Amino acid sequence: MTNAETSSHSRVRDKMSTQYSGHSPASSTANSAAPGNSAGSSAGTTTDVASTPLTSVVIDGQHVELGDLPEIVELNMPQDGIPAVVETEPALKRCAAALAEGSGPAAVDTERASGFRYGQRAMLVQIRREGAGTWLIDPEAFSDLKIIDDALRGVEWILHAASQDLPCLAGVGMWPDKLFDTELAARLAGLPRVGLGAVVESLLGYHLAKEHSAADWSTRPLPEPWLRYAALDVEVLVDLEEELVALLHNDGKLDYAAQEFQHLVDSGVPAPRVDPWRRTSGSHTIRNRTQLAAVRELWQTREKLAEHRDIAPGRLIPDSAIVAAAKGMPSTVPALLALSGFHGRSAKRDAPKWLHAIQTAKNVTEPPPLQVASNAPPPPRVWAERDVEAAARYATARARLGELAEELNIPGENILTPDFLRRVCWRPPSDITKETVSAQLAELGARSWQIEITAPMLTEALAHPDPLPPKEPKEPKG
Repeated sequence: MTNAETSSHSRVRDKMSTQYSGHSPASSTANSAAPGNSAGSSAGTTTDVASTPLTSVVIDGQHVELGDLPEIVELNMPQDGIPAVVETEPALKRCAAALAEGSGPAAVDTERASGFRYGQRAMLVQIRREGAGTWLIDPEAFSDLKIIDDALRGVEWILHAASQDLPCLAGVGMWPDKLFDTELAARLAGLPRVGLGAVVESLLGYHLAKEHSAADWSTRPLPEPWLRYAALDVEVLVDLEEELVALLHNDGKLDYAAQEFQHLVDSGVPAPRVDPWRRTSGSHTIRNRTQLAAVRELWQTREKLAEHRDIAPGRLIPDSAIVAAAKGMPSTVPALLALSGFHGRSAKRDAPKWLHAIQTAKNVTEPPPLQVASNAPPPPRVWAERDVEAAARYATARARLGELAEELNIPGENILTPDFLRRVCWRPPSDITKETVSAQLAELGARSWQIEITAPMLTEALAHPDPLPPKEPKEPKG
């Protein structure tokens, strides 16, 4: 166990002592003495006498020696109990008022019904703030949660993996002014595992059950074990932020994190993808434009049906069925249902709609192109064939970025977005200097801390790349 983890676990034991016995941690009295003074020394007219060190706590009516406490503490009940779900306007107003009157940051989380319902909308919003307690809000019961957003104006929000939660929070009218992302902070701190359960266990010494993370959160009413799980998720975030801030500060990375968090806030919700149907799994195997048109028509038909029925598209037919139908181009129901993926009640019930989509594709006068023009570099695996110098630049820069990542104990993809690295190596500035490389990185969207630590390395790699290793001759066939 690392020193950071040992220290964190000690603080957890202190918090447990306070929570279950009502006593302050024994260390607090000893630490209150001025540096250099012994515990028994006197100052002025009063003498501080250290209390007897706390050696046991009372948990569920049982005396437990501190030395016998488990290294990992099972966290299975919120400290304030399980709150009722907010699902009426009066309750929502009480929630907003309480949060506005609270103090400190707000721990925020959401639960979705990915794989069950259409889209990625929030099915439950959890918020905890000091002085306000924990609130579980059913966003499906309201047109939006702007009243909650107003209550938290200017307040720092603590989220874990914010890029996953922020879009669905925006969908209910919520967006932070300030942010702390505990998952991103854990990455920058160099923790080996950054899932919420793993980080909580590593830094706080709690075991946080995650068995309900993939549940159908559109279920109503929500089962009590799920609500307990949801409340616990936000209960640990404030303590987790404290530990991560300490780690980042000790490593000189706190400013890196601040820039990353602000970037998330400033970037807003990502724009919708152009031609999202092109991301159909397996569509890269299509070599015929009419068949590709069938992929598009089938995907769009599935999307409309899924949205209308509020069901995850993959529960109607999987991507593999779309690709199989596009390749087979069946014209009858039996031929369609004989294809892989077209099984179950939905596939049969909607068979006429799938056939109509295929027929529409056959009648398209201008089918979509197989390839879409892009300014992105080609896949690095083909660089050596297309541009040997670019391949050498990329190999050199990638290797040195790996060394930098190991030195800083930060994943390479967090030091510099892989796409930015490829673009700079594929088409570097005509005049390669630290200034021109820095400018190109800034134009791509790199943060100032990333530019500061990567521009010198990239400048050298671009200007003086290592030669590529000789290509191994292919062995003759047969």
